[in-house]
Amino acid sequence: MLHLTDIQLQDNKTFLAMISHVLSMDGFYFSTTYDLTHTLQRLSNTSPEFQEMSLLERADQRFVWNGHLLRELSAQPEVHRFALPVLHGFITMHSCSINGKYFDWILISRRSCFRAGVRYYVRGIDSEGHAANFVETEQIVHYNGSKASFVQTRGSIPIFWSQRPNLKYKPLPQINKVANHMDGFQRHFDSQVIIYGKQVIINLVNQKGSEKPLEQTFATMVSSLGSGMIRYIAFDFHKECGKMRWDRLSILLDQVAETQDELSYFLVDSAGKVMTNQEGVFRSNCMDCLDRTNVIQSLLARRSLQAQLQRLGVLHVGQKLEEQDKFEKIYKNAWADNANACAKQYAGTGALKTDFTRTGKRTQLGLIMDGWNSLIRYYKNNFSDGFRQDSIDLFLGNYSVDELESHSPLSVPRDWKFLALPIIMVVAFSMCIICLLMAGDTWTETLAYVLFWGVASIGTFFIILYNGKDFVDAPRLVQKEKID
Repeated sequence: MLHLTDIQLQDNKTFLAMISHVLSMDGFYFSTTYDLTHTLQRLSNTSPEFQEMSLLERADQRFVWNGHLLRELSAQPEVHRFALPVLHGFITMHSCSINGKYFDWILISRRSCFRAGVRYYVRGIDSEGHAANFVETEQIVHYNGSKASFVQTRGSIPIFWSQRPNLKYKPLPQINKVANHMDGFQRHFDSQVIIYGKQVIINLVNQKGSEKPLEQTFATMVSSLGSGMIRYIAFDFHKECGKMRWDRLSILLDQVAETQDELSYFLVDSAGKVMTNQEGVFRSNCMDCLDRTNVIQSLLARRSLQAQLQRLGVLHVGQKLEEQDKFEKIYKNAWADNANACAKQYAGTGALKTDFTRTGKRTQLGLIMDGWNSLIRYYKNNFSDGFRQDSIDLFLGNYSVDELESHSPLSVPRDWKFLALPIIMVVAFSMCIICLLMAGDTWTETLAYVLFWGVASIGTFFIILYNGKDFVDAPRLVQKEKID
C-alpha cells in the first residue's frame, strides 16, 4: 500500500465499497451437497463422470457468480471441495400438505452472470447472444420419492437496444440502427434451443407507443429466423388488463394451454426412472422482465403444478389448486417474494403488481405501492445505478484493476454544467419564494421579481432536463456499447 499514489488509495476505497455493496446484496445461495446451478432434468441427463466431478467443475457457468473470484482455485483440483459455486437469485422451500399428503414445494430463480447489471444500463443482448436480466426459474415438487419440475426463462428482448437514463421518467428505448441483429438473435436462440428445447416466446410489451418498435422488431426477427423450434406470442399486457381487468389474463392462459401440455414437465419416479421430460420452455419478457413477466410465470407454473400434483396423487380428480387456501397462500407469497428479489437485484426496488400475485386481485393500495416503488426506481436509476453497475462489473471480473494504469476511470472530471446549473436553479427558485414572501413597495415590482426568478429557475430546469445524460450517475469502469 505504501507505493500507491493518493489517487490510487482513494480508488482502492471506492473499489472496496463496490465489492462490499455486491456482497451486501440479498439473494446469494450455495450448497455443499446439491448442484444448485442445474435443473432436475439436466442433472438426470448426466454421465457417471459428471457425477464424480466437484460442484465447481460441473456447475453451469451461466449461474456461477463467484467464478471470477474462484479463477485461481479452479486450476487446483485438490482444493475444489472448498470452492463452492455461488448462485444469485431467489430460493424458497416449503413443506406443504394437501388432502393429508405431505410434499416439498421449491422455487429457484437463477440469475445469469453473463450480461449482468442494472435496469437501464444493461438491455438487449451482446454479440455472443447473452440477454440482459436472464433468469431461469424452476419449480420443484418432492413427493414420496418422486420429483417433478417445471422450468421457465425470462430475458431482455434479444436484439441490440438501449434505454439510457436521462432524468426523464421513462427514457425512450433506442434500437441500434447499424448492428447485425440477426447474428446476436440467432446466437441467443441457438443456445436456448440446445439447453431447453422448444422456445415459446411470450412478449408482454405494449404494442403502441415507445415499446411498439421493440415488439415489431422482435416479431420480425422470429419470422425471419423461420425456426420450427420457436413460437412467438405477443400479448399487450397493459392494454388487455387495463382498468383493473386482470381476469383477462385467462385469455393468454387459454391461448397457450395446448402448447403447455405439449411442452409438459419433468417427472422422475421414486426408483429414478424418468417418466416425462420437459420438451421446451416459455421464454417470457416485458421491458424489464420483472413485473408483468413474473405475473405470467406464476400463472403458468400453477397450471403445471396442478397437473403434477394430480399425476402424483396429491390432488383428487376434479380438485383445483385455487381451492386449497392454505397452499395458495404459500404459493402466491413465494412467487411475490420471487418477483421482489429479482426486481431489487435489477431495478433497485421490489416488484410492481405483487398485490395481484399475493392475493389474486389488483387493489388500490397495490397501485399506491407501485407508485411509491416507481418513484424510488426513478431516483436509483438516475442517481445511483452507475455505482451499482460498476460494482457488478468489478465483482464479476468484467473490469480488472491495473495499478500500472496511468489514468483512473473513477476520476473522470464532471462537466461544469453538473455543478453550476443545479446551483443556479436552486438559487433562482429560492429567490422566487423570497420575493413572494417579502413583497416589494408595489405589486408590479413584486411581480417583476417573481417573474424574473421564476423564469430563471424554470429555464434552468429545462436546460438540465435537456442535458439529462450529463447529470445521471453513469458507469465508469466498463465502456458500455454506444447505441446510434
